[in-house]
Amino acid sequence: MVERTVVVGSTSGLHARPAKLLVQAATKQPATVRLRVGDRPPIDTRSILAVLAQRVKQGTEVTLEADGEGAEASVAALAELIARNLDEEGEDG
Repeated sequence: MVERTVVVGSTSGLHARPAKLLVQAATKQPATVRLRVGDRPPIDTRSILAVLAQRVKQGTEVTLEADGEGAEASVAALAELIARNLDEEGEDG
């Protein structure tokens, strides 16, 4: 299993636009990436409702995890996205 912990960089946390961008990126990954906040059970990053339900704020540490082929690249791509302030970036990132 590949795991990486990252701090949420978006001003609004993983809500609204940042959540949408995360889910869109997750659906393009070769491996299913799960997101865990603290001791909560991991959720599928491809589910907008699951991501929003976590109520993740800016500065929160989250752990991404994935198994199988493409896991390393999938986790790395989503970790890089979560660390950025997606609220201040244009549509092209």
